[in-house]
This record gives sequence, structure tokens and C-alpha cells, in this order.
Amino acid sequence: MGCSGCSSDGGCGTTSKGCKSKTGSCNKLNVFDWLSDIELPHGQKMFDCVEVRFKNSRKEFYRNHEELPLHVGDIIAVESSPGHDIGTVSLTGELVKKQMRKRKVAFDSEEIKKVYRQAKKTDVDKWVESQAMEFDTMHNARTLALELGLKMKISDVEYQGDRSKAIFYYTAEGRVDFRELIKRMAGKFKIRIEMKQIGVRQEASRLGGIGSCGRELCCSTWLTDFRSVSTSAARYQQLSLNPQKLAGQCGKLKCCLNFELDSYVDALKGFPNTNLKLKTKKGNAFYRKMDIFKGVLWYSYQEEPLNFIELKLERVNEIIAMNKVEEKPKDLIGFVELKVVIKEPEYANVVGQDDLTRFDKPKGRGNKNKSRNKKRKPQGQGGNKPSDANNKNRNNNNKNKPPQKKND
Repeated sequence: MGCSGCSSDGGCGTTSKGCKSKTGSCNKLNVFDWLSDIELPHGQKMFDCVEVRFKNSRKEFYRNHEELPLHVGDIIAVESSPGHDIGTVSLTGELVKKQMRKRKVAFDSEEIKKVYRQAKKTDVDKWVESQAMEFDTMHNARTLALELGLKMKISDVEYQGDRSKAIFYYTAEGRVDFRELIKRMAGKFKIRIEMKQIGVRQEASRLGGIGSCGRELCCSTWLTDFRSVSTSAARYQQLSLNPQKLAGQCGKLKCCLNFELDSYVDALKGFPNTNLKLKTKKGNAFYRKMDIFKGVLWYSYQEEPLNFIELKLERVNEIIAMNKVEEKPKDLIGFVELKVVIKEPEYANVVGQDDLTRFDKPKGRGNKNKSRNKKRKPQGQGGNKPSDANNKNRNNNNKNKPPQKKND
């Protein structure tokens, strides 16, 4: 989806006033404002709340008391505790109401903080300097955590716009007592410290990476709703329960297992219970495997476990219906649908009509004949004619022969 302020699809070439990202490129946090071209009814004022985006996925709502002319992409200074923060306007107008309803935030809530002003040049410079310090601060904080022996991983740091507070995002398997860590970090960085625990999925979305499919991670490109994934999703899709293949880079089950789960669940509604055995006069057959979208199941007799019998879904349901009324077919072979294989005639290029080089002239024949003619000496230039040479040979042979006697 492109920006609302430009006609690009997936990225802006330049930074524009209407672009949703301060860097001039779209990301997964942008929301297309489809109400931007619709005029409000006469006499109705624009909604006084705006949505502001900060680093990574943090978004909050602020009230525009001063009725400033704010647009998507503007950098503004907003109220914070303590001091003020710098953020980018991500949404304005009536569509903010829908986002507030989605997050269950009351329109008249007193907890909604206010917008101070549009950011000045000094505010932006200080904000950029704070962002440049975040990487080194994160590594220094990790060093302090290792010295204290805390079982936690600090994955990201976010400075407040006025550089009076910093939020440290960390992941941990259990509860961590980081009171001593906060004291050391406050003494070293000279700022107010706030620790915020996030899940491993949120950490993977912040760090990014390449998945096993060869593409960039879904959580870092477009996925914002992290739903729980269970092993039943793999069972419905007939996948082997191999944790090395089913787990993503975050160590949890891949989010993509839920993408096609509904289709598999709907397709499996017409399939019978795989625990049921097909009863025949020859013996009982048990389930081996199935192809969901082709509607095919494979069964084997208990006496012949290596012999797989392919049956259509309709035939299996027919046999189960017969077993319910205590009827048994002779065997499963009678329910197997024969596949008609049409054998294609063997092709042979007998005439050579399909040869690609059939119209090409043979190379080298004409040149060879010319070279042979050049080597032969022409007649009349010291050479004997073939007829003269033959006559001389004949005369020599006649001289060597003895004279023949004539018969009287």
C-alpha cells in the first residue's frame, strides 16, 4: 500500500509533506487515510485528536488543543512525563476515531496528553543526536546486565525526544530483579530509566531478518497482530511435528502456520474420523494418510500394512455408512477407481522433417573440390594427357610378350 501523500506503491522516492514516514519510505505502521478527500459536513469541526508514531511500533493518541494545522508526516513536540517527546504524525481526521475505538480509548479520556507545538530545528537536532546514542547505550546496558548475572536480553533502547528518559526493551524467560541494574544505568547514563518487557515475537519484529522461505520476516514487514500458534495448526495441515522446521527465528512456532489454517479446517469438515476402521469381509483396514484438497485417503489391511489402497472420499464415506448398518463389503479393491492411462504414441523423426539443420548446406564440400582442382596441373603445360599415357603403357606390354604362332 502506498502513501497517502504520494502515488508510490511501497516506497517514496523523496520526502514529501504528505508522506507518512519522515525518511520518505512507507512501512507496515502506515494507515491509508481513505477519508482524506472527503469534506466534513457544514459546521462540523475536524476531530481534535491525532495519532503520533514514535520509534518502532509505539503509537499514542494526543489532543490538539491549539488546533494546529497538522498533516501526516509532520514532526511535533508532545507532552510526556517528564518533559516532552518528539514524534511523527501518522494519522489525522475522522479516521483517528476508528483507531481509538479499535484500541478501546475513550474520546473524552483525561489520560490523553496534548500536543505542544510543531518541532523546531533545535528539537529535531537533539532528537537525531539521541537516536545516534541508542546503539552504544544498548551495548553498555547489556554489559552491565552480564556483570550482575541477570538472565535477560536487552534488545532495544528508545530515548525520549528531550533526552531526559530512555526506555529499555528486554526479553526474559522468568521474572528478573533489575533494581540494581537500574541504579547503575541511571548513574552511568544520567537519565531516567524505564524497563519494558516484550515477547520474543516483538523482538524479532524489531530486529528483522530473513526467514526460511527466503523472504524478509512477516513480523518486520507487514504483520502487526501476533496471534498464538499451537501445534494443532500443524496437525490440521498434515505437517510433521519437527520443531526445527516449524519454529521461526524467535524460537516460537511460525506465524505463517495460521495463514492457511482456515482453509484446511473447512476442507476437513467432510472427512471422516481417521480413528474409524473400515470393516470388510476380508478384514479391517486402518487409516494411513490423506490428501486433503484432492479428496483422497489411503488405507491398509492389518494383515498387509505395507499395501496402501487409494480410495476417494466419497467411497470411504460409503463404506462407513455400510458399516453403520452392519454391512460389510467384500474388500476395498472393489471401491478403488481405476485410472485410465492414455499412452501417447512413440515419436520418431524418421523422415528428418523436424531436424533444425535440414535446410542448411553441407559445409566444406565445395571448397574441397576447388582445392583438388587447383593441385592438378592443367593440360598443355608439361603434362601428359591421360590417353597418351595409356597408349605408351600398352605398347610396352606388347613388346615384352612373346610372338604368337599362326595356325596353318
